[in-house]
Amino acid sequence: MTHLLVVAHGSRQDSSNAEIRELVARLRKNCTLFASIDYAFLEIAKPSIKDALRQQIANGALDIVVLPYFLSAGRHVVTDIPEQIRQVSVDAPSIKIKIAPYLGASEKIDDLLIHLVFSSYY
Repeated sequence: MTHLLVVAHGSRQDSSNAEIRELVARLRKNCTLFASIDYAFLEIAKPSIKDALRQQIANGALDIVVLPYFLSAGRHVVTDIPEQIRQVSVDAPSIKIKIAPYLGASEKIDDLLIHLVFSSYY
């Protein structure tokens, strides 16, 4: 089965990092499509992307999807995340690691934003 790694930026504010941990806890509870669902942070917070991928591999993952929890295709999405994945892939060439489209690339983001506004204010 495929494993999922949700990657967020990371923050000096633990409350921001806690939001990601809570999101992943909800995903684990409500989604049975993956063998495991974990989180990682690009910078500042732990675990790092490389550490989280290595932990998934140590736990038996052979197929991993990395989901960038980012709204736009900036440097982190285009360069930084793929580079960290590449570094792990060099050490574990038999492991299949794919990168899912970043959150902002979803065609559903428009509906989500409208729903967020209307459910909050109307």
